[in-house]
Amino acid sequence: MKSVPLTWLYAPGDRPDVVAKALTAGADVVVVDLEDAVAPDRKAYARAATAELLRDPQPVPVHVRVNAFAGPWGPADVAALAPAPGLSGLRLPKVSSPSDVVRVARRAVSARGGSPPLYALLESALGVEHAHAVATAHPALRGIALGEADLRADLGVREDAGLDWCRARVVVAARAAGLAPPAQSVHPDIRDLDGLEASCVRGRALGFLGRAAIHPRQLPVIERAYLPTEREIEQAETVLKAAATQGAQALPDGTFVDAAVVTAAHRTLALAHKR
Repeated sequence: MKSVPLTWLYAPGDRPDVVAKALTAGADVVVVDLEDAVAPDRKAYARAATAELLRDPQPVPVHVRVNAFAGPWGPADVAALAPAPGLSGLRLPKVSSPSDVVRVARRAVSARGGSPPLYALLESALGVEHAHAVATAHPALRGIALGEADLRADLGVREDAGLDWCRARVVVAARAAGLAPPAQSVHPDIRDLDGLEASCVRGRALGFLGRAAIHPRQLPVIERAYLPTEREIEQAETVLKAAATQGAQALPDGTFVDAAVVTAAHRTLALAHKR
């Protein structure tokens, strides 16, 4: 398994055939969706099919996006899936406060005891405002991310740049809480690979790491955008060689090497090992 997840592939929980294909599509993590991708009259079937799948370990980590815990299906989703041996994490939609996370953590008991890893999706203005409080709500919480479709509707945002403040807020909140950098929300047009690539470049510049996908064809675009380029790798190696000499210094190209630059170089080379 790759050590740093860059690709998170969603698959509808009421389509076991699609889930099976997703498990072999090359994603770092497969997210079985019981929420938006499943119609109300299919919720019970999706839950049962997913619980059956996760009775056994899977070839890649499998997360499940359950329904909102405050709704009619969320508690049953959590009760059925938290103990599953093949579960690697629960993704919690529409989280707007720390109490949303705490309620799930108290009810979810994994096969190994305690709560399984939890991931909060912030999909409203209130959720974004509470980003750091959510990120520190419970030890079982391992990550936060935006749900941009719902957030866009909540804010009435029409242009993509209108979400940049929210994106930066979530990146900072995750870092301040000691969590991994968040992954970007999905790019909804599966045919627009050029737009996906450009959006990933923008997301990487904002501090995201990796991205959720809704189709396997998006996976190589996301991974390529988030992996370091050859030039970035060479620069990082040059920095680390220079850092072997004690004290801050400037490289021949003018780059100033200090502790922060060295840390960034180590991060770049760690990602490069995913190639």
